[in-house]
Amino acid sequence: MMPEIFTSRIKLRAFRESDLDEFAAMNADERVMKYFPATLTRQETIELMRRIDDHEKKHGFTLFALEDISTGKFFGFTGAAVPAFDAHFTPCVEIGWRLAFDFQGKGLATEAALATVNYAFAHLGVSELVSFTFKGNLPSRRVMEKIGMAYHPEEDFLHPQLAREHHLAPHVLYRRKR
Repeated sequence: MMPEIFTSRIKLRAFRESDLDEFAAMNADERVMKYFPATLTRQETIELMRRIDDHEKKHGFTLFALEDISTGKFFGFTGAAVPAFDAHFTPCVEIGWRLAFDFQGKGLATEAALATVNYAFAHLGVSELVSFTFKGNLPSRRVMEKIGMAYHPEEDFLHPQLAREHHLAPHVLYRRKR
């Protein structure tokens, strides 16, 4: 069962069915999905929620839903996951995040990611976390640096789930050891 974790502004918790409308709207927002190959339909968001739940059942951890403590509003996710592809750095545990557009640029991704880093190292027993993104995704790269991750340019890679010539294929890899 997913724990609840609190920061000064955020409640990290399990996803709820009541998150679906806001989650689907976030995943359909081109501004949010700028560094992804496509936006997601409502049905694709439902399938993503199922995969998040299945990941937790299989691995004992998954992505946390993010809730604004002051309003109770769902605004995104962060958490730890095992990537579903093979690469030179897998198997591994990845930390990732996605926030609704109106919640970006306020330090919330960093705050939630730090809570996830602390949780992963203290409770999941992992010795290292990785994070990766499209090379040009500077906002996510800044979050990675703010949470103490180190960039390893020699480990840059082409994302195996994208065509080699896709403009989003070039990815960077960051690492943080316990």
